[in-house]
Amino acid sequence: MQLPLVYVLIPAFNEAASIANVIRDIPQNLVKEIIVIDNGSTDQTAQVVLNAGATLLSEPKKGYGRACLKGIEYLKGKVSNWDVIVFLDGDYSDFPQEMPLLIQPILTGNAELVIGSRVSRNRQPGSMLPQQVFGNWLATRLIKAFFNVRFSDLGPFRAIKWEALEKINMQDKTYGWTVEMQVKAAKLNFICSEVPVSYRKRIGISKVSGTVKGTILAGYKILFTIFKNI
Repeated sequence: MQLPLVYVLIPAFNEAASIANVIRDIPQNLVKEIIVIDNGSTDQTAQVVLNAGATLLSEPKKGYGRACLKGIEYLKGKVSNWDVIVFLDGDYSDFPQEMPLLIQPILTGNAELVIGSRVSRNRQPGSMLPQQVFGNWLATRLIKAFFNVRFSDLGPFRAIKWEALEKINMQDKTYGWTVEMQVKAAKLNFICSEVPVSYRKRIGISKVSGTVKGTILAGYKILFTIFKNI
């Protein structure tokens, strides 16, 4: 069998100050292609991405899930069932150089979905706001209660086998993207794993947890997604 190829999808909205750092820190010898989906940015995100040598896609309609779905659509017909898709944020809060740790369980056949867990001593103080910590705690316990799969985080830095991603048939277009993937993977009895990852304060202000409106909408959507899939 052909060795798996690794493709990276990065949704980005107004991340001109950080996206070049993210692309630079991705192990270049590890990945086949880095794809950044510009989600309607009003700054120079698109030009910075092009200057950094990554593939640029555009999804002008706002929504984290919409941006991810745009990236998935782009990959259809390019990738094989055994290839690996990595998702990470464009705000430089994740540590892209830890990607080998994230994909290792998939490459060795020990997982189909791997979540980078930020619930560890490697999380920089203040990098996750209290509402994020509580939201992760509540959501992961509900997943354990209803689907009997234990997660510690809904972290955006994650890897999934392409065949599994297609079977999940992702639909969410906004805040429920990460939890939808985990809930559906649990329902389909996929082999799920977690690895501890480092996490730091993002560059700029979060569009979700950094605002009251974003926090409320994200919390509602996460809970709605969990209960909808019971």
